[in-house]
Amino acid sequence: MKWMRERDLLIAQTMAFVQSVTGKTPATDKPVATRGAFGPVDVRMPSDAPAPSFAAAPTSDFKPSLAEIAPVAELPRPVPMARLELRDDFQSEIRTRVANFRAHQEKFNREREAYCSATMAKVRAALGEHSETPRLGK
Repeated sequence: MKWMRERDLLIAQTMAFVQSVTGKTPATDKPVATRGAFGPVDVRMPSDAPAPSFAAAPTSDFKPSLAEIAPVAELPRPVPMARLELRDDFQSEIRTRVANFRAHQEKFNREREAYCSATMAKVRAALGEHSETPRLGK
């Protein structure tokens, strides 16, 4: 299967590149454990495979000439955004919600008082009717 061999070579080359970037010497005899479609795969860089060639990164003494650097135009400065006064909006919303809550609670209190008064009036009326009848037991 040619694609598997190509995949293994690509993995080995990638590992060699990573090791060359990190400064470690590539170890061709160390296996690289990967997980293939059919289970774990032991990948080693084959001895007959061409050595990976990577372009050398520029050294610290690399200094381009002025002709190589394109002229940099000055970027326009961003316009500062106007600060939104959200504090007033939040405070007014909180005040509105608190006022609505208090109104709701007052409505409940009025309804509860009216119900209690009506119930107590019924009880008093019932007691008034029954208090006129004499007690026979005593």
